[in-house]
Amino acid sequence: MKKILFSLLTVGLATFSFAQTKVADVAKFKAEVIDMGKIQVGNPTTAVFQVQNIGKTPLIIEAANPTCGCTIGDYTKSPITHGKNGEIKATYNAAGIGVFEKHLTVKFAGVDEIKSITIKGEVLSAEDFAKLPAGKQKIKVAPASTKKVKVAKAATAKTK
Repeated sequence: MKKILFSLLTVGLATFSFAQTKVADVAKFKAEVIDMGKIQVGNPTTAVFQVQNIGKTPLIIEAANPTCGCTIGDYTKSPITHGKNGEIKATYNAAGIGVFEKHLTVKFAGVDEIKSITIKGEVLSAEDFAKLPAGKQKIKVAPASTKKVKVAKAATAKTK
């Protein structure tokens, strides 16, 4: 009987000690998808993802890597304290005309799970972009749910 109880206790402790922390336990994204709308070719555009630390310990973003060379990722390097926000920036180079959907993979310290976030939109020629009404170049954010919400105009990065 003692051996059975000891075996069950050992299995229980082993299972508990190998439990993995999930992204949903430590971080909450204001939006996981940002629709950058219609942007002009040759005009790199940046989307900013807000991530809140909902865990009990400081949250560290280890990496935020784009899945292609046409997107540049940057992120908050310092630890994010409980309840505070950090940022992950994704700048799309807008070099080619057409619809795009690009992903970044996000890795948090102490979390084995990788989180994927997405930017999307449409790159137009300079002529087609000029024909659009001024209000059509807005970023639309899709929160963790599927509902879309308008937030702000697209920020553009200037080339040097």
